[in-house]
Amino acid sequence: MLVCTVVIDVAADGVRLLAVRDEDPQRAWDDLGGWWPGAYPGVVGVHDRRAGGAWLAYDPNERRLAVLLNRADVQDLPEERMLSRGSLALESASGRSPAVGQPLPMHGFNLLEVDEAGARVLSWDGVLLRETAVPHGVHMIAHDELDDPRTARIGAWLPRFAASRPEDDGWAARWIDLLAESGSLPPEDDRAIIRDNHAHGYPTMSLLFCVAEVSPAGVQARSHVLPTPGEWG
Repeated sequence: MLVCTVVIDVAADGVRLLAVRDEDPQRAWDDLGGWWPGAYPGVVGVHDRRAGGAWLAYDPNERRLAVLLNRADVQDLPEERMLSRGSLALESASGRSPAVGQPLPMHGFNLLEVDEAGARVLSWDGVLLRETAVPHGVHMIAHDELDDPRTARIGAWLPRFAASRPEDDGWAARWIDLLAESGSLPPEDDRAIIRDNHAHGYPTMSLLFCVAEVSPAGVQARSHVLPTPGEWG
């Protein structure tokens, strides 16, 4: 399972976020770029070479952005019938979202959708697809619910990120400083945001983080690839 993390601030003038991607470092990928000129013209994202999809994707002209986080299924699903989740962020950035209540032939996910007006999370657990609006203020999400206190890193770091709420152009630097502080925790500490998940039974490690802002002026995003997977460096 991927255990990515997103910190998000919803404000009257737009939405800002910090997203950390966890993945198997042996799975080939490409950094932010326009990798889908035919199927998704104008969409920029982090490209998964194996399945062709995206972890994070955005359309700067339409001011939409989406981030995909995996979550556990509540029941066993037939592997041979499962489709890749990688198209979800691309479809969302293009203005096409799965319909709430509709069954999906995919493993579980949290799909964070952002536009200039706000944000929501579409959650699929293998049985039910449901929507959660993201209220104004600072929030975190990983592989469970929005602001879920059962997720150790949310309980540990959400108050700190909220205390550094974006109110000026220095928000990204403040949040990255907190991310660096989290990176000092050892990998077996489940409060860590920069993660080496081998200690928890998964081959995934933090590979990069992105900061992004979605507002009426457009989408601004930049990525930072970690020099060594799973380590702040």
